[in-house]
Amino acid sequence: MTIDYEWRGDFGDDEVDALHAEGFNHPLVSGDWLNRVRRHSLGWVCARDAGGLVGFVNVAWDGGVHAFLLDTVVAGSHRGAGVGAGLVAEAARRARAAECAWLHADFEDDLRPFYVDACGFRPTAAGLIAL
Repeated sequence: MTIDYEWRGDFGDDEVDALHAEGFNHPLVSGDWLNRVRRHSLGWVCARDAGGLVGFVNVAWDGGVHAFLLDTVVAGSHRGAGVGAGLVAEAARRARAAECAWLHADFEDDLRPFYVDACGFRPTAAGLIAL
């Protein structure tokens, strides 16, 4: 398995729709992913295996020094092989190159081993309001 990581890589909305539905266990919903990330994000990382999209992460930002990971997802067939950590590493590298000082990720407790142990995030306190 050779994974190619591409910053601001081309993708079809249908590819991310399918990956997102599988990864977040919800029905397939069509979204306008490409236009959304082009308008609102510092960038995104696509992971491909033999041309197929197997991972994706969106890197949103505040226009200054804070970048935020959103929608980090890896195809079930590729989980546990370091693809997610590779996505995050490329996202961090590119955010650093854009002179961001901080990369944030919100996650639930079951994802702590991934974000803290595999990706090197430091746990912090945060707050959330359901809207």
